[in-house]
Amino acid sequence: MSEVAVPVAEPGIDQEQRVQSRDQQAPGYKVICWDDPVNLMDYVTHVFEVVFAWPKSKAERHMLQVHNQGKSVLVRESFEKAEHYVHQLQQYSLHATVEPD
Repeated sequence: MSEVAVPVAEPGIDQEQRVQSRDQQAPGYKVICWDDPVNLMDYVTHVFEVVFAWPKSKAERHMLQVHNQGKSVLVRESFEKAEHYVHQLQQYSLHATVEPD
């Protein structure tokens, strides 16, 4: 027989309250990649695949957003993780910044 995981309810706390309290504890930060006249679209796609371990289709979607709209919000993370991603993108010569969410 296989075991089935049953969600356990916490007394007096519903799911929405748990999510809200977790969100209030750790504010999120956006990693934004900005368009530039230097990097080729295939290169930007490749960098997104490498840095975020994204499939090509997702990397291309964000690359096209950068190209067509001038920027793309790539991820929302804690400040430390967002800053880490920005440094990685900058090492590949992409223009990236961190902003509060």
